[in-house]
Amino acid sequence: MVKIIETDICIIGAGSGGLSVAAGASQMGARTVLLEKSKMGGDCLNYGCVPSKALIAAGHAAHVMRNSKKFGIEPQEPQVDFQGVHDHVHGVIGAIAPHDSVERFEGLGVTVIQEAGRFVSRNEIEAGDTRIKAKYIVVATGSSAGVPPISGLQDVPFMTNETVFDLTEQPSHLIVVGGGPIGSELAQAHRRLGAKVTVLEMFSILGKDDPEVTAVVKRRLAQEGIDLREGISIKQVAKGGDGVSVEIETDGKTETISGSHLLIAAGRSPNLDGLDLETAGIEYSKKGIEVDARLRTTNKKVFAIGDVAGGYQFTHMAGYHAGIVIRNMLFKLPAKVNYRAVPWVTYTDPEIAHVGQSEAQAKETLGKDIRILRFAFNENDRAQAEHETDGLIKVVTDKKGRVLGASIVGARAGELLLPWVMAVDQQQKIGKFAGLIAPYPTLSEVSKRAAGSYYIPSLFSDRTKKIVRFLMKWF
Repeated sequence: MVKIIETDICIIGAGSGGLSVAAGASQMGARTVLLEKSKMGGDCLNYGCVPSKALIAAGHAAHVMRNSKKFGIEPQEPQVDFQGVHDHVHGVIGAIAPHDSVERFEGLGVTVIQEAGRFVSRNEIEAGDTRIKAKYIVVATGSSAGVPPISGLQDVPFMTNETVFDLTEQPSHLIVVGGGPIGSELAQAHRRLGAKVTVLEMFSILGKDDPEVTAVVKRRLAQEGIDLREGISIKQVAKGGDGVSVEIETDGKTETISGSHLLIAAGRSPNLDGLDLETAGIEYSKKGIEVDARLRTTNKKVFAIGDVAGGYQFTHMAGYHAGIVIRNMLFKLPAKVNYRAVPWVTYTDPEIAHVGQSEAQAKETLGKDIRILRFAFNENDRAQAEHETDGLIKVVTDKKGRVLGASIVGARAGELLLPWVMAVDQQQKIGKFAGLIAPYPTLSEVSKRAAGSYYIPSLFSDRTKKIVRFLMKWF
């Protein structure tokens, strides 16, 4: 027999966005049902942000050992125990997992059903032998690694972000298809852990960020021995020896690259299969579910958040979306998304952090009525002390000094970005930064120095000199 549950809110998917909605709604008094067919915590905890940053940390530790000579410390080649690296990565996942667990959410009053959910009417979901009738439904099913239509790919073993963290033996030669953030981060981490690495990218590596910024990262990746191939097309893949061979074409020339392991990191696709969205009158495309500014689908009692709604595929965006739908569902407020100040970080070394408009975007909308402010890390005393001098901050303002966007490439760039997120979000003028007192010596001084450079042309102009000379003479 089918069990019937009547509830206020039913959430499909226990990733970052779904968990945030469930926790908030239940603690605020709404009857809440949460469905998850796989692992609690979703992609971020199990296959994405958490394990990748743990692997990057392991790679960083190995890199420090190899490069300690500049500090007067004898360097040494690390002995990498890849089983130990695997255990470290999964230990980090295990440490965080209780926070996302069934037990915790049931303790918050959420009814958790570990089954896939599908629509059977406009306001009903079926999950296993249970049918849930809900006033509101939230689709938070996330996304999965996209698999490009490469000839022969179906006949060879390959990894995605969902399987790469299960490796217990070091790859001798890792071939990465895709030079976006995921591909670049994992390429550098594996290279630092001792693998030979080749990155294959059809367009430009890290192509969504400012070219002036990405040039710094690409230079570092090449210096560390990663073979970067841009502007290539993959003709086919096949089994080769104990691994795979990839035939590529560059400028009309064909070449075959052989490796031990193949990692596909070529974009992501929204998880829509099995939801039966048509039954609920919900429109969607291959990019995701169609939503309005309040994150409502074409069925106004159903919301879609996070990756499945298309747009920015970041964990922090799913969390932001959760707040929007909670205000709409629980408090009947017409809260809308505002994407003016969406930040992102790529966790290569050096890191890339960005918010707001890039130089190219600002020129497209404002033409010449913009100012570009730069300050290099090699002029920062803390960066010099730590030998972390690769990088710069690049700030875009309009002609009145209003901050439109900022990009930072350098050590701990992600930790330096938040004040610029506030500046873009609140449309602050650059003088807010220039007037602050920055602690010395910190990397955060690069932000103040970049802001201060806005005033250099006027401060050190001939007009200013004349005024100062007059004041010094007569007062």
